[in-house]
Amino acid sequence: MAPIDPHSYTDSTHPFTTHVSLSLYFDFPSFVVRGSALLSLSAPHTGPLFLDTRSLSILSVTDPLNKTPLPFSLSSQPDPIKGTLLTVTLSNHSQLLVAFTTAPDSSAIQWLSPPQTSNKTLPFVYTQCQPIHARSIFPCQDTPAARIRYSAKLNVPSQLSAVMSARHAERRLPVPGEASMACDDSIWCGENRMVEDFVMEQPIPPYLFAFAVGEIGHREVGPRTRVYAESVPAVLDAAAKEFEGTEHMIRQGEQLFGPYDWERFDLLVLPPSFPYGGMENPRMVFLTPTVIKGDASGAQVVAHELAHSWTGNLITNKTNEHFWLNEGFTTYAERRIVEAVQGEDRAALNIGIGWRGLNEEMERFKDNMEFTKLKTNQEGVDPDDVYSRVPYEKGFQFLWRIERQIGRPAFDEFIKKYIATFKFQSIDTETFLNFLKANVPGIEKEIDLGLWTEGTGIPPDATHPVSSIYSEIVSLANEFKNGCIPREDEVADWRGQEWELYLENLPKSVEASQISALDARYRLAESKDYEVKVAFLQLAIASRCRDYYGEVEKTLKAVGRMKYLRPLYTSLAQGTGKDEEKVLAKRVFEEARNSYHPIARGVVESILAKHL
Repeated sequence: MAPIDPHSYTDSTHPFTTHVSLSLYFDFPSFVVRGSALLSLSAPHTGPLFLDTRSLSILSVTDPLNKTPLPFSLSSQPDPIKGTLLTVTLSNHSQLLVAFTTAPDSSAIQWLSPPQTSNKTLPFVYTQCQPIHARSIFPCQDTPAARIRYSAKLNVPSQLSAVMSARHAERRLPVPGEASMACDDSIWCGENRMVEDFVMEQPIPPYLFAFAVGEIGHREVGPRTRVYAESVPAVLDAAAKEFEGTEHMIRQGEQLFGPYDWERFDLLVLPPSFPYGGMENPRMVFLTPTVIKGDASGAQVVAHELAHSWTGNLITNKTNEHFWLNEGFTTYAERRIVEAVQGEDRAALNIGIGWRGLNEEMERFKDNMEFTKLKTNQEGVDPDDVYSRVPYEKGFQFLWRIERQIGRPAFDEFIKKYIATFKFQSIDTETFLNFLKANVPGIEKEIDLGLWTEGTGIPPDATHPVSSIYSEIVSLANEFKNGCIPREDEVADWRGQEWELYLENLPKSVEASQISALDARYRLAESKDYEVKVAFLQLAIASRCRDYYGEVEKTLKAVGRMKYLRPLYTSLAQGTGKDEEKVLAKRVFEEARNSYHPIARGVVESILAKHL
């Protein structure tokens, strides 16, 4: 056995899957998907084929040509990270058909009952497959090294509609025989069911597989973009307004990085339980509703997901050990788009917030500095447990350092050539460094490439942004120690990002009376911008300012975005002499856990297990 990815059973001596054809029946009352997957391999294979699964019931594996069973087995004990190994024995086969059922607690899927949705009348379901959760929806080689094309038939209740990270072909009545062993025709063709057909014609890593099914409406916001959301006019209108500048951003991205290769750039605003700010699913970006802030600043998250259309989706990290190739490049690309669309000051604030976040991650990983590297060793490590801002911000700093060394015009040409050379491929850090050295001769004499990619901590030639607005905010934050709260004329033009940068640069432990005074003047705990609200509530917890614990509880129950859950639960649970805070953390999680996506639930469980 020669594994190619520490998070996958995929064997380097086996052919990769090149196409998957899925038939998926959505059984909302049981919280399961009944499915079949027709896997096509790159070459005929004889012998065992290893596939990743997690919590799947495998009903049968057959030869699709003659319908004869193929021998298969499942490992007796699931690996806590990789899940269960499905071994299928092939004899010169290039295709196999697997029938399966997902589990109600599938790690990728969140089922929302009607009371958990905006309209309270119909259910909703959605997925989050990154980093290693596609295997809990269908059996696959769940590594970004194995790129797949796919087609899918989604059989859904007729009052619901579906979207996917793929081109929508048609919505139609079910046809007998097309379930391909996912379920009986009597179920597939039952009353009040519709089939939605989708096709993804470009090869993508499995973590970009995504669907959502519910009462979904949409608004047109550009020639290549619709905004989708639960069918609530207020939500749809607010999202359409927030993201009305999307086409301008796409054009800026094309100028910087080359043609947009995915045809559509649609956006889906999900319910509040979505665990990330955004997920770059091609053709259909998934977004948290917390990015709708009413001032178009949420468009920066869209800029990040758009940038993934080139870096991450077109060129992908071969394994999660090289995650910085996805996120460092995308953070750099995002800030270039923001600078082009919103100006240098906005980009500098973005860099400043990232710089602060990178320094905080050094503190978080001080006992395990492996995860302050760009290229990491993740053998035996759950990637959800070590998800951090390091690959984003240290990766950005590395690329910014190269740009400063060779100049922006030369770096722009380098990036375009890099994207054109490796598009629709999955690569590792060595491949990037070899390409860099070949195209920028002598760069290794100017920049310590080994220190940047394999060294721990922050290299000495990393830097914060140079900008008057950044310097002014940091200066005001430093004055807070002396009891100075900014005057109203000093903050008159501040938006969420300015406040976020200010709060993140305040001392972590100040008098509770100072926190109360700051909030009395500026009402930060009630901010509609969750970045501001959560940064303030972290300070309130650190200062044992109990007046705000009710707002902390309300926030933890209102949203499921891990960017907010992780710091708030950690602030409550970490440290000694905090019995009241620990009790609060435990009680709130018990009451809120069923509203969180399984990925977020697992992250909070690990935080509480570590500190309680």
